[in-house]
Amino acid sequence: MSGFQGLILAAGHGSRMKSDTIKVLHPVMGEPMLSLVIDAVREAGVKRPTVVIGHQAEQVREAIGDSVDYVLQCEQRGTGHAVTVAAEAFEGHENVLIMYGDAPMVTGTTLARLMRDHVDSGATATVLTAVVDDPTGLGRVVCNEEGDLVNIVEEADASYAEAAIREINTGMACFSVEGLLEALPDLRPDNAQSEYYLPDVFPLMLERGRKVRTVRAPDPQSVIGVNTRRELAEATAVLRMRILEKWMARGVTIMDPASTWVHPGAEIGPDTVVHPFTTIEGNTRVGSRCSIGPMTHLIDAVVKDSGAIWYSVVCDSRVEECVTVGPFSHLRPGTHLERGAKIGNFAEVKGSRVGERSKIPHHSYVGDADVGAGVNVGAGSVTVNYDGKHKHRTVLEDGAFIGCNSNLIAPISVGRGAFVGAGSTVDDDVPSDSLALARGRQHNKEGWALRRRKDWKEEERNHDDE
Repeated sequence: MSGFQGLILAAGHGSRMKSDTIKVLHPVMGEPMLSLVIDAVREAGVKRPTVVIGHQAEQVREAIGDSVDYVLQCEQRGTGHAVTVAAEAFEGHENVLIMYGDAPMVTGTTLARLMRDHVDSGATATVLTAVVDDPTGLGRVVCNEEGDLVNIVEEADASYAEAAIREINTGMACFSVEGLLEALPDLRPDNAQSEYYLPDVFPLMLERGRKVRTVRAPDPQSVIGVNTRRELAEATAVLRMRILEKWMARGVTIMDPASTWVHPGAEIGPDTVVHPFTTIEGNTRVGSRCSIGPMTHLIDAVVKDSGAIWYSVVCDSRVEECVTVGPFSHLRPGTHLERGAKIGNFAEVKGSRVGERSKIPHHSYVGDADVGAGVNVGAGSVTVNYDGKHKHRTVLEDGAFIGCNSNLIAPISVGRGAFVGAGSTVDDDVPSDSLALARGRQHNKEGWALRRRKDWKEEERNHDDE
């Protein structure tokens, strides 16, 4: 929304998480909760929000990147102090949306509604509130008999009557920049924590005759902050179902929502079926009419239309149309399977291109290879790509046939239409349309087994006589 700056407070450590990691970096559905808050603020219309950082500032910068501006709060002296430190970020803006970085369930729709109400009402401040069953640990919204805002009281400073109030401060509010900058200098640390609380600006504004509004969130659950591991799990459950419901509404079949995880950055095409115990995470892109799972894990993968992957792991790889993978196979980073390729059971492919209609049916390892079209890699075959210091590439040209239990010592090239005989260990290039045999000659010793069995019987008789 034009005229708005967004300020996200994320400087505190979050001691109730009982963690060495700052609270806002704990992941929810694979993303730091702060990232989800930033996404919601952007969705509401703030193009480049500002984040106040303090504890583990460099880790926050590294995790979030340079798509936001940062303000460093060297000494954490409360939310009011954090906003004062960041006041320069308001320059050139009429209004500012301020919120905490530990509210990963908030939606851009809710924030946009808050911002619209604030502008339409002409208020100096508009507070987003929620009525909850259990307000423990949250600031209470105190109103007068007419329902106007009187104050927001932190739980540590609340009286018995105030602590019984169920309408809570969500920590999200809009301010006119002028009215906020007018009130901030008058904040005082007159509370149990000796900190400067941002909610204390509201009575200051009211004393000056300023208009302060409250807006109740339509879904109280979506605006609650995360302070403990239990709340982290609850937020994760809410977001997981929200994501699954979105994809089901767009034509994706989720066979068992209770056992399926789809991360926020992933995309799935219509008429795809996701089977139980499947996780789709990162920036994975799944096309239409695919079958994914059961028990499949996709990480930063691209799976084009009509693919089938089950009981397998696919990481940072690209799978073109009509490809099948699994069961029990692993595509490692840098793998590219072209249209119609087949990876069977217990196969591993890494850093390789596998051409159209090529097959690696079972129990094979193909690493650092360029596999042409129509190639068959027999069971138990291995590209021996590592010499202890360097990785080397294997080239299998179109139509090559690799027999079972073959070792291809890279660097090596097997020419177009060539055969490698089963059980061969090949360390020289194989010309096109040739047969490579690299195994010991077979010798049959007739009668050897019969003589061996007679020796065994003689040994048994001698043992019995003893």
